[in-house]
Amino acid sequence: MLSNDPNKLNKLESLKDKLFSRNYQTKIEHKDGFSHVTRATVPENWEENQVTKNRAPEDFFKQTSRFKKFFIFSTIFFALTIFYGVYVIFVGTNSVSNDNIEISIVGNNFTAGGDELPLVIGITNKNGSALDLVDLVVEYPKGSTTDLSSDSEHFRKSLGTIPAGAVRNENIKIILFGEQGSVRPIKITLEYRIGGSNAIFVKEKDFQVNISSTPINLTVDAPNSVSPNQEISLNIKATLNATKAAPHILVRADYPYGFTFIKSVPEPSFGNNVWNLGDFAPGAERSILVTGKMGDVFNGEEKTFKVSTGSQSATDKTAIGVVFNSVSHSVSVNKPFVEAELFINGVYQKEYAIDAKTPINAEIRYSNNSDAKIEDLQVKAKISGNGYDANTIRAQQGFYDSSTKTITWDKNSSNSLLSQVNPGDSGSLSFSVSPLALYSASGGLAPSPQVNIDVSLVGKQASEGFSTSQITNSSSALVRIISDVGFSSKALYYSGPFTNSGPIPPKAEKETTYTVTWSISNTANSLSQVLVHSSLPVWVNFVGPISPAGEKLTYNASTREISWNADRVPKGAGISATARSVSFQVSLKPSTSQIGTTPTLVNSAVLTGHDDFANVDVRVSKGSIDTRLEGDASFPVNGGVVVQ
Repeated sequence: MLSNDPNKLNKLESLKDKLFSRNYQTKIEHKDGFSHVTRATVPENWEENQVTKNRAPEDFFKQTSRFKKFFIFSTIFFALTIFYGVYVIFVGTNSVSNDNIEISIVGNNFTAGGDELPLVIGITNKNGSALDLVDLVVEYPKGSTTDLSSDSEHFRKSLGTIPAGAVRNENIKIILFGEQGSVRPIKITLEYRIGGSNAIFVKEKDFQVNISSTPINLTVDAPNSVSPNQEISLNIKATLNATKAAPHILVRADYPYGFTFIKSVPEPSFGNNVWNLGDFAPGAERSILVTGKMGDVFNGEEKTFKVSTGSQSATDKTAIGVVFNSVSHSVSVNKPFVEAELFINGVYQKEYAIDAKTPINAEIRYSNNSDAKIEDLQVKAKISGNGYDANTIRAQQGFYDSSTKTITWDKNSSNSLLSQVNPGDSGSLSFSVSPLALYSASGGLAPSPQVNIDVSLVGKQASEGFSTSQITNSSSALVRIISDVGFSSKALYYSGPFTNSGPIPPKAEKETTYTVTWSISNTANSLSQVLVHSSLPVWVNFVGPISPAGEKLTYNASTREISWNADRVPKGAGISATARSVSFQVSLKPSTSQIGTTPTLVNSAVLTGHDDFANVDVRVSKGSIDTRLEGDASFPVNGGVVVQ
């Protein structure tokens, strides 16, 4: 029941107003014993609550914008700081500019290659600040090249500090090399630092010097044109022009593709293209004569020979360390007016290898490649060497002169077609000769047997003004005779280095041992890489003793293969000297199924090797050997047939 007391009613109304007031604060009692005043904000309606929620992102972006402004301000401040630092360094009172640094070079723009070139390098600092830790760097070509990045000399000198407004002069001496008339670049670089900075700044200056003369004058005297497969000679001359001696001078010739080196005077020191000419005194001259053949190249091709000279490398004795000079000589390859091609046994090449039992059938094919006719053509073939039998020379329509060892064909002796060969006409001439026996009782062995055939053509051709000129051409071939290699394979019982056991003739299911001997003979040329391969049948076992014990004979039990590495067999082995041989022992235990047969002891054997003079591989094969032992003189006639 409500009270009618007016004071109490007023208190209730007052409490009601507080409860429904927006600014009412409640006092909450916490466990810590203190009162905490909280202010509850109550929206008057639902719409006001929604507006409050929608304001939260807007307040967030306002806060983010404040951070963005702070970041932009920091970036601008940092940029201004850097700008100020750069300004202080380059524009302020302590500024340094490359434009205020001058590098001057005083020296001769012409010098002799190999002579000292004095230069005065002046450095002027027009800046208001000093240059600290200054280094002077001079770079110039080491040899005759102009590329500083590949092969150059570097000279560096520390100059310390160059004060503001100061001038520094440095005297240096360098030595340049190159061909006469060539230009050599010199690069001057100034490296320095400035106060308050660790950065290295660079100022550069270029200078060029003309080579008035080379330390070594190099010339190549050679024809400007050559025919395919024709011999060509290059005369190389080197002369020292410098006033000081030049030690350890090398000359190197780089040959074009298709050129075949034959010989040189003097002989090359390394390979076939490097000569060590030793020490050169001032004015000294050296000559090198190189002879070779151009080989099979296309008509109209141009081949270039390059010759270089300089001092020997300290690390590679075969290489030029510093190139003093280099020259090139180009040769054009043109078809000759009259051409001769020499074919041996149907093959056209410069070198051949045949065995002593094969005759040499030569064919000379000639043709007129010019636009005018050739009259009175004469063809000659000169035969020389120690590998042919002169009594076997046969020349069709030609005359062989034994005193000059020359076969001649002309319009009188053989073929009327040689009296006039029109443009584009061609023909052929032939002859044959047999190789000489590589060994005879009277003459012994023929050392390094070979046959040289040199063909020459001479004719007359009318030129302008009705005058007659002589035209010539030549061709040649070298035929090397392959050494006669003998290889024997035999089985023994009563002879040989081993004592054999077991029944003869062999009996079924009884073991008999045999000695197998391989022998190699060789006539004219030394052999290398000699190998003999064979194998054993399944009914034969390898016993093992080898004689001589030092021979490299091996047996592979899994493959049943026997290999003999004889390596080198000298010429004359088995003829004028002891044959190369090896013996080993095998055993046979025949089966009853082999009664009445002569079982194989060793399968066929093959010898392979290389003839070092003829430069060809050789191969000799021998068939299998059985129990008949035809190589044993004491063996009975029927001793090889298996019995019960």
